Amino acid sequence: MSTENLSQSPEQPPRKPRVAVVFGGRSSEHGISAVTAGAVLKAIDRTRYDVLPIGITREGRWVLTADEPERMAITDRRTPDVAELSESSDGAVVLPVDPASREVVYSEPGSVPKALGEIDVVFPVLHGPYGEDGTLQGMLELSGVPYVGSGVLASAVGQDKEYMKRVFTSFGLKVGPYVVIRPREWERDESAARKKIIDLAGDHGWPLFVKPARAGSSIGITKVDDLSGLDEAIAEAQRHDPKILVEAALRGREIECGVLEFEDGPRASVPAEIPPPQEHAYYDFDAKYIDSTPGIVPAPLTPEETAEVRRLAVDAFEAASCEGLVRADFFLTEDGEFVINEINTMPGFTPISMYPQMWQASGIAYPELVDRLIQAALRRSTGLR
Repeated sequence: MSTENLSQSPEQPPRKPRVAVVFGGRSSEHGISAVTAGAVLKAIDRTRYDVLPIGITREGRWVLTADEPERMAITDRRTPDVAELSESSDGAVVLPVDPASREVVYSEPGSVPKALGEIDVVFPVLHGPYGEDGTLQGMLELSGVPYVGSGVLASAVGQDKEYMKRVFTSFGLKVGPYVVIRPREWERDESAARKKIIDLAGDHGWPLFVKPARAGSSIGITKVDDLSGLDEAIAEAQRHDPKILVEAALRGREIECGVLEFEDGPRASVPAEIPPPQEHAYYDFDAKYIDSTPGIVPAPLTPEETAEVRRLAVDAFEAASCEGLVRADFFLTEDGEFVINEINTMPGFTPISMYPQMWQASGIAYPELVDRLIQAALRRSTGLR
């Protein structure tokens, strides 16, 4: 039989992986998440990936947003809001819940739901509860959709400063003095709970730092110099989280180090130092994001100190079973010892944030950093691993 007249169908080029950048969310870090999303959207190589921006409003509605990174920036000291970026005030995005399908659906009241196509990987640039804490990661695990960053356990540990410190201590990493006040303790015996904090000050002196136990970006943190400011600081922390953490101040230098997952395992960046901000009592939200207090990259450390903090950063990454990326924060005390303060499993990721700056100084520019994170996520399967 002759095949001379059969139509020849040209070979179709392979479909580009589709990345859903999910941002915003219900936490107090909503605005910074949107700023991070703008930077990531701008950096993703569109010749290699298709991109679908999905915002989560402060109320928890998933919405389509315009792919316009320039609108996701701090303007007049104000962070962006997903509700203002949404393409519709009524529409909602639904991610798949069936591991056999990765189809994203968009629906509006009174309209037939519209299929938006499949997604291959989620880049969740959510900060704080309801996103960085293992909740979104659990949903994606159930859906069988790969995602950037740590899994359920590591994300939860990285969000809860109490259990983070417990994990680090169990792996031999040194942490500073602290106490935790759980909501039931406060409700059952407020005086006894307050006494735990006063005893911490008695043992280690003032100031103390009163923090929400499960928040980030220095939101809700108060530096307390004496007993007169304690109740107001507790109330501010509890406004963000019913569980609070109180830490003794550590005298020393603030040192940060980035960890990135490579094909052969995690590696640490050159470290950075956060100098004391001139116009702020400590490195708070405004110093980080509004006034952009510059860090020193690389940190002026000895070769031995640099090697040690890089080793400890990878140790922290491994101790919490992290994946993808972590920023590890330390104090270098006056006696030359590194004390770990915390890790962030989805650190601030704007171009001026310390994590990208440390990797830039280590030879990996921002677009390559984004690409490496996406590729690491695509290499991993969901489920037990």
